[in-house]
Amino acid sequence: MAMSAKERKLSRLGSGKGANGGGSFGARGGHRPPPAGTRRRVFAAFFVFLCAGAVVFGGVHAIGASFRPVLMTAWPSATLNALSSERRAQQAGGDGAGTILPSVQIRHAVALPDHVLFILRDGSLLPASGEFECLYSVSNSTQLRRPPLSVAALPDGPSVVHCPVGPSEVAVSLSLAQSPPMTPLQWDQLVYTALLDTRDNSTIVFAKGMNLRPGRLGVPSRYECVFGRDLSKPKFVVTSPVISAAQETFRCVTPVRVRRYLRMTAGRNNNRNSDGKPMLVSIRTKGRGSSTLPSIAEPEPLPRYTRHRRTRHWQQKAHSMCVCTMLRNQARFLREWIIYHSHIGVQRWFIYDNNSDDGIEQVLNTMDPSEYNVTRYLWPWMKSQEAGFAHCALRARESCEWVGFIDIDEFLHFPGNQTLQDVLRNYSSRPRVGELRTACHSFGPSGQTTIPKKGVTTGYTCRLAAPERHKSIVRPDALNPSLINVVHHFHLKEGMKYANVGQGVMLINHYKYQVWEVFKDKFSGRVATYVADWQDEENVGSRDRAPGLGTKPVEPEDWPSRFCEVYDTGLKDFVHREFTDPRTGNLPW
Repeated sequence: MAMSAKERKLSRLGSGKGANGGGSFGARGGHRPPPAGTRRRVFAAFFVFLCAGAVVFGGVHAIGASFRPVLMTAWPSATLNALSSERRAQQAGGDGAGTILPSVQIRHAVALPDHVLFILRDGSLLPASGEFECLYSVSNSTQLRRPPLSVAALPDGPSVVHCPVGPSEVAVSLSLAQSPPMTPLQWDQLVYTALLDTRDNSTIVFAKGMNLRPGRLGVPSRYECVFGRDLSKPKFVVTSPVISAAQETFRCVTPVRVRRYLRMTAGRNNNRNSDGKPMLVSIRTKGRGSSTLPSIAEPEPLPRYTRHRRTRHWQQKAHSMCVCTMLRNQARFLREWIIYHSHIGVQRWFIYDNNSDDGIEQVLNTMDPSEYNVTRYLWPWMKSQEAGFAHCALRARESCEWVGFIDIDEFLHFPGNQTLQDVLRNYSSRPRVGELRTACHSFGPSGQTTIPKKGVTTGYTCRLAAPERHKSIVRPDALNPSLINVVHHFHLKEGMKYANVGQGVMLINHYKYQVWEVFKDKFSGRVATYVADWQDEENVGSRDRAPGLGTKPVEPEDWPSRFCEVYDTGLKDFVHREFTDPRTGNLPW
């Protein structure tokens, strides 16, 4: 018998399965699921909606996305699993000591000539160097382990780890690292740091690898700055013109989009987006065969300071006199140098630490911060003193009227009746004077064979008759925007000039040729970019070397009596008069 349409519909509904797989539609008050075709259409529409959402929300992070290159590891998964298990065991006290060791995240790895440098993310708590190891992946099944050379950390900056040189072109890591192993970048082809100058909305970029000539301006139109969270992807970077190029320093316009992004992320863990990845800046050559230097440089805003009163000729800042120096393993001389210069009127010190491992932080910790305003910066970049001095001049600009660029073995001396403040006050009233040049007298071993127990200022009293070169005290606001310097002096803005200060007013005692135990350390390398190391067979007759010494660290028999032409006890007498404790006869250092 034929069924009506209504009967056929009721028949189909009645045959629907319930939630338990059986029974009629009305047995449990349930309903029949939609046909298969309808389900497929609904699922397809939902899938399209999800994809569209991913595209829209992913695009929001174009300029805000991570600016750090993704480094792929060649380590096998078994090795990574072993590292992960080892780290979990250490953190759980599995080493038997019951100590929970902190984990660290590696931000960058850089291969230098004599070690591998790890820069850790801010907030990584680093244990003592004996509690973790440096790891090197030699092959798919071989892993080298070596103890670190040293560790360093600052309260307001990242921690760094120095590891021994490993096999070339292998991935490296630390045994406590949460980050995957990475292949180190090469130090001599690298953008290594950058500063943001809000005065003119420019970015100052410090880079190795462009090989510009010393003391000369380069052609800025040959380069451009590149800002991005992944510099390898042209669609996700912003470029800007270079304003000046000189030595290792490039100044470029800071793009509006970059300035806006940095303002948005200013309170978010130093230039980092929600994914924890930073913005980077690099230098790109223009024209055919253009290339972009690898970069670890995260643009850092220059500090702002509140200035004080304005006088007729000049605007007073927080400090009238500051000093900037770069050093490596000079901790034993640091107290004398700081205490002496504090006494004569220096108010602020910027110390750029070039990979010291002799306990400099312990020495600085012994100095009362209420008396000595000292800031130590980790500056691990080799052969970069000129760039470091340019960096320091920028950091000191807002708080220092004058900045002296002298070494740890150089002491300002005033043989006449004037003081440091007298000299600065005299030249501060001359607004066109941007640099004071003072002669350097080089002292020899003065018959000493061991390090003088009471310090260099009283231990060395015999010097060469004629001064060697000069050093400078500069007004940071007067420096040329290119920041060109050749260690001894800076280039000045147009219209500014330098003044030579007479030797009867101010000079520098340079304790250059000390006892052999100290002097031989110069053979381990020099920090200046364009000066040959002592052991290099290059420019052997240069005044930057010790006359007649050659390139080998072999002590001449007559070393204690060399470089002695004039006995000069002027500074020694001043030190004994001003610093000697009348009860004990001791000096404060």
